[in-house]
Amino acid sequence: MRPRATGAAIGTAAALVALAGLAWFLYRAGHAVTIERRADQNVLLITIDTLRADALACYGGQVRTPNLDQLASEGLRFDFAHAHAVLTRPSHTSILTGLYPYEHGVRDHSGYRMKAGTPTIATILKQQGFATGAFVGGVPLERRFGLAEGFDVYDDHLGRTGNPSDFALAERPAGEVIAPALTWIRGQPGRWFAWVHLFDPHAPYAPPPPFDRQYARTPYLGEVAYVDQALRPLLDTVHASPRPTLVVATSDHGEGLGDHGELTHGLFAYESTLRVPLIIAQVGGRRSHGAVSHLPVRHIDLLPTVLDAVGAAVPDGLHGRSLLPARPQPADGDVSSYFEAMSAMLNRGWAPLSGVVGGREKYIDLPEPELYDLAADARETANLIDRRADRRRALEARLREYHAAPPGERFAESPEVAATLQSLGYTSGSAPRKAQYTAEDDPKHLIDLDQWIQQGIEAWQHGRHQDALGMYQRIIERRPSMAIGYRNMAFLQWQSGDAQGAIRTLERAFRANAVEPGMTTQLGSYLAEAGRPSDAIALLEPLAAPRPADPEALNALGIAYARAGQIDKSSTTFGRALGEDPGNVQALENIGTLELQRGNLAAAEQALQHAAAIDPRSARAQNGLGVVAMKTGRQEAAFAYWKRAVELAPQDFDALYNLAIELDAAGRRDEARPYLERFVREAPAVQYGPDIARVKRMLRQ
Repeated sequence: MRPRATGAAIGTAAALVALAGLAWFLYRAGHAVTIERRADQNVLLITIDTLRADALACYGGQVRTPNLDQLASEGLRFDFAHAHAVLTRPSHTSILTGLYPYEHGVRDHSGYRMKAGTPTIATILKQQGFATGAFVGGVPLERRFGLAEGFDVYDDHLGRTGNPSDFALAERPAGEVIAPALTWIRGQPGRWFAWVHLFDPHAPYAPPPPFDRQYARTPYLGEVAYVDQALRPLLDTVHASPRPTLVVATSDHGEGLGDHGELTHGLFAYESTLRVPLIIAQVGGRRSHGAVSHLPVRHIDLLPTVLDAVGAAVPDGLHGRSLLPARPQPADGDVSSYFEAMSAMLNRGWAPLSGVVGGREKYIDLPEPELYDLAADARETANLIDRRADRRRALEARLREYHAAPPGERFAESPEVAATLQSLGYTSGSAPRKAQYTAEDDPKHLIDLDQWIQQGIEAWQHGRHQDALGMYQRIIERRPSMAIGYRNMAFLQWQSGDAQGAIRTLERAFRANAVEPGMTTQLGSYLAEAGRPSDAIALLEPLAAPRPADPEALNALGIAYARAGQIDKSSTTFGRALGEDPGNVQALENIGTLELQRGNLAAAEQALQHAAAIDPRSARAQNGLGVVAMKTGRQEAAFAYWKRAVELAPQDFDALYNLAIELDAAGRRDEARPYLERFVREAPAVQYGPDIARVKRMLRQ
């Protein structure tokens, strides 16, 4: 189980109700907060991923967040703000567009991207003459998912290690996101709009020192404390600017931390994941006194607020409204907010979840619906669905007024892909949708499966590999239609060296039609590495046909060509991947590896150095550079590269083997022995059997 937050109970501030006719600001020293409408100000949007409102000190939390608290003391802090989705990409799309998920169409991570031409804060401010820059910290927001339109700079250089076996999404720490943002901001001669996205509070929780020690029992809060510290130079810079800056700080969604049985987020839409912090301040000019607003506000209100603040026209047809203090606001009971959580339906075949917050009431539409009075029950412990039939009918009517269509198909395999899958004995698709969902499909009754998924990941991370495999087998037996069970089990089998077992598991998924986007590429990659490159090519070529293509599919196809001896096609494919995304580290790594095989050391070194420059944490690049250094007579440099690779990715057994063998060959047996022993102890015998036997013989000498 992941640790619970130790902060104040979520919703504590939300229990304070703004009575009809009561001024909605709390005043400090007799002054209301001031946010001037002026066209010459900058705009800074800060989104902190997975941040619960009740984690911040200014919201009653126990973690120290002095920099965000200072920002709140200068602006408006909204204590009843809600997201519309509980996943990173759908929620950020709503923030940037002012649209609900059913309007912008991004309903999940897998298989959805924002449509080209969708107006956003960035596209509108760019038309107004603003320089626009985005600096993101997590893979769900990479440019390939459509959010980069309108930005002059879209910095998504996240980096990737050489081994993904910890199940962590690619990310970079807050400090590494803020540094290029500061460089860009300081270089702007005129008005600018900057979006800074910080991913750190997302699981797995691994705060850096000293927060790892200070929050050893609650590492999630340690991540929050680190992010707050990392924000200081950014906030100091905008405070010191001669031009005022409108700062908007929020999160995309919260984190379950065990509330209602949800360890992380994405399945439910209780307040622990749906309620978000929101602070709006104008800094850099005359200092303003802070205030607290009890108004019900929403992510879709942010685009109208930003545009109103700089005097730009707000697009017609939006549901949101400006939150600037000078604007009249509706009564609480007249404010509605649509929300949804579609991932469980799309990926697991569970019932879809949607709902509405109306005033301080909340209705969740599921096979077993839920109704809560958030003013009296902020933790949502008392379901009133059978006791307040009148309120149920009223909120059901509000929800129907949105006419929210169900998610469109995430991906439809091309006829060529479908035919190839069928010729190999597979079917394709995503979790089948039902005409009617029953109580058996309600996420409340399936949450133990999510807990098993998390427990399987944790067992693997702590070295209990058989326990992890057993957990996923249990998941598949309990819910054979859930793609994630097959996908994760195959991944673990592959990491354990059981290539054939991994392929068989994915084949079972295709036969059960328990498939989600990415699993065709996963199967193709495994087939290529397991000696079936022709089958892999047949699967992957249709996936690479669109332009631009999925970068994972392109890289997998390039590897399959290389395994089939089609070197020129491999080189062309990797070159295409790099052409479609010049920051594609994996493509650069693969180009470097291919050039090593060709014996072109200069070209290999150039590609690998480029990869390492983009991602200094790339273990594959470090390993390849070690090979180049050794082949060109730079022995000490080779050892340094390999040691760095092993440090970055402890399970990069190619780098470990190279380091151990070459140290021994150089007569440095004492230095080599720990690496030799570690290789024998940890390398999977299925993949490294002959090498392990050789190292054992060396150790006996």
